[in-house]
Amino acid sequence: MKHELPLLPYAANALEPVISQKTIEFHYGKHHQTYVNNLNNLIPGTKFEHADLVTIIKEAEGSIFNNAAQVWNHTFYFEALSPKPQNLPSGKLQDAINKRFGSFDSFKEEFTKAATTLFGSGWAWLVINKENQLSIVQTSNAGNPLRDGLTPLLTCDVWEHAYYLDYQNKRPDYISGFFKLIDWKKIEQRFAAL
Repeated sequence: MKHELPLLPYAANALEPVISQKTIEFHYGKHHQTYVNNLNNLIPGTKFEHADLVTIIKEAEGSIFNNAAQVWNHTFYFEALSPKPQNLPSGKLQDAINKRFGSFDSFKEEFTKAATTLFGSGWAWLVINKENQLSIVQTSNAGNPLRDGLTPLLTCDVWEHAYYLDYQNKRPDYISGFFKLIDWKKIEQRFAAL
């Protein structure tokens, strides 16, 4: 199976000023594309040659896992963002957030802390855990919660290539901006599909 770079659901400059066109061109156009290319070059002749990304993430190790997970993680990240987002969750997702975290503001604070304090490169995630509750987890490098039996709803990329051109070393400023771009309607659709 040949993996493709999915099209962004918005123009490269649509997330400005929070995420610049230059960052999108590097992050999506170069980094994300490189993971796709690497994966396509690594899987011929392996048991993953015809596998989908989720299967590869759950079963592969080393370079094949790293590149497959980064393709999936980046796609999931970019698809949750919008230049005209629904800025707050509603309905059943809002109820679940309030039940688990007390309020949206408390969730935002806890998620921001997870994204800010992750050492090095990786991801902060809002997931459904094995007890069918919302939870916030961190993964390093290409880590993906699917590997641990968790169901991702939202992720924030905290690799430096996600923000360094726009924010340099100010990761908290990037995370604050990230919250302005999350389209909670899309997260609600992911939640409703479970």
